[in-house]
Amino acid sequence: MSPLEVTVLTIAAILAGAINAIAGGGTLLTFPALLAFGMPAIRANATSTLALLVGIVGSTYGYRDHIPAARGYIKKFGLVSVIGGFLGAVLLTRTPDDAFEKLVPFLLLFATVLFMAQNAFRRLAVGEAEQGTRHGKLALVLQFFVALYGGYFGAGIGILMLAAFGLMGLQHIHEMNALKTVLSMFINFVAAAYFIFAGLIEWPQAIIMTLGATVGYFAGARFAQRIPQQRVRQIITGIGLGISALMFWKQFFG
Repeated sequence: MSPLEVTVLTIAAILAGAINAIAGGGTLLTFPALLAFGMPAIRANATSTLALLVGIVGSTYGYRDHIPAARGYIKKFGLVSVIGGFLGAVLLTRTPDDAFEKLVPFLLLFATVLFMAQNAFRRLAVGEAEQGTRHGKLALVLQFFVALYGGYFGAGIGILMLAAFGLMGLQHIHEMNALKTVLSMFINFVAAAYFIFAGLIEWPQAIIMTLGATVGYFAGARFAQRIPQQRVRQIITGIGLGISALMFWKQFFG
């Protein structure tokens, strides 16, 4: 790696770790950063997934006081999340490189739109819960497909899960976030483990970005209350839309 690549990847990872601690959406920085230096899209996706695991573990620890209340749902949805995450990771490895590269702009745009709409999803989840809606089987099916998508690409799964939790009748937002974080950890751990087994991780980049994400996560967690989250969301949305537009341009006009 060149000094420029090391610098850019480190900065991207620090920012992604901080963003994940504050608002989520760090993949929208790490994944394009890896692509920018010529890494194949599938390997970039796998490497980004592994590098950002530290933030998920840290977030899980941060919600430790609310996890006992969500333990029943964790047991109910844990296996589905692991299976879905594993199958999504396997599906990624079965996707030809050129086909996945064509999907990348759409995946990034989808993740960005999800990120933009996260407050609406959160209100929907709480609204469904307050109405006492309990579509248990539907929520189980939705969680499987969220996990499948999470193992395949990953950005935005927390937002999708909040919508599914509303169907289950959950009402306490911190317990919902605790459940979302634990299930996200399951999905990303099983996906990252399979990516390691499949030999898709670019280790020098993964190590650099893991260290950067660790610094960023703890800095973001410490200063989260001092940073206007709406401003952070606006910046991430702008970055996501800009990168998506560039990739669409490259794909269709480049």
